[in-house]
Amino acid sequence: MEENRITRGSGLVVVGGSAGSLDVILKVLPLLSERLLIPVIIVLHRKTSDDNILVELLAAKTKLPVKEVEDGDIITPGIVYVAPADYHLLIEKNGGLSLDASEKINYSRPSIDATFESAALAYNTQLTAVILSGGNGDGTEGLKAVKEHKGVAIAQDPSTATAPYMPQFAITAIPMDAILDAEGLAEYINQFS
Repeated sequence: MEENRITRGSGLVVVGGSAGSLDVILKVLPLLSERLLIPVIIVLHRKTSDDNILVELLAAKTKLPVKEVEDGDIITPGIVYVAPADYHLLIEKNGGLSLDASEKINYSRPSIDATFESAALAYNTQLTAVILSGGNGDGTEGLKAVKEHKGVAIAQDPSTATAPYMPQFAITAIPMDAILDAEGLAEYINQFS
């Protein structure tokens, strides 16, 4: 595990991933402190569905409350939010969450780029954005916005990813603050508990 004591604070952690990222999230969630003082937002590429199977699966792996985002929710510390299928999830400067059904970005809705970019504008230096396993370039433009606003950018170690293209593409394009495996990511997030 690499050193993950990044000194900048975090008011919000946003995690984005695609193929293979659910495996990582299922490893990280059980390791998170139940005294977590920050919210965590998860944006996964997934099939359109009306069921709550993903939320139920994630909730079974953590002591933290897990909630699928509804339009107008206010971000609350200690909650794990999950972007719903088929909507872009946007973070507002007033701490609200909004859903957008506009065109797909990078063939995806939700788009990791859209969430990271809106979060960068809302949280600036208090944002940590994490890109996980996946097979396309979604998330890299969003991570550029995070860095432009002096937030923290973290990539999953591509050697631990089922689909290493997504984190490797971001690492090639952007200077990362850390490259971590699942245990390292959990340790990083637990600094905020």
